[in-house]
Amino acid sequence: MLSKWQPLALSLLRFITGLVLFQYGVAKILKFPPNSPFAKVELMSLFGTAGMIELIFGGLLILGLFTRPVAFILSGEMAFAYFIEHFPRSFFPVINAGSLAIALCFTCLFIATAGGGPISVDAAMGKKS
Repeated sequence: MLSKWQPLALSLLRFITGLVLFQYGVAKILKFPPNSPFAKVELMSLFGTAGMIELIFGGLLILGLFTRPVAFILSGEMAFAYFIEHFPRSFFPVINAGSLAIALCFTCLFIATAGGGPISVDAAMGKKS
């Protein structure tokens, strides 16, 4: 019954995932909101590089442009973030606060394999999505 909505749900999943990543890029690079813990990130640091990736690629994911390679790179970035920042604190994601990084990693990996869905720039340009 719900399977007919799968293509639209994929587009929505892609959009929301991109929005979540984009907001972290905005906080790290554009320092908004100013009271965010990410507002103190230095641009020429590992966190700054992650912020640039999240800002640019998150925006591309929102639009659904170059969806598959962008999602694959973001999946790798989230895996890297988990093992560099969260995993050293504890083995357990509930303790090391890495649950979101894991969820974003595998959501982006799914999007990389499934494409951007029918509501995307890729689909409008006739690319396989």
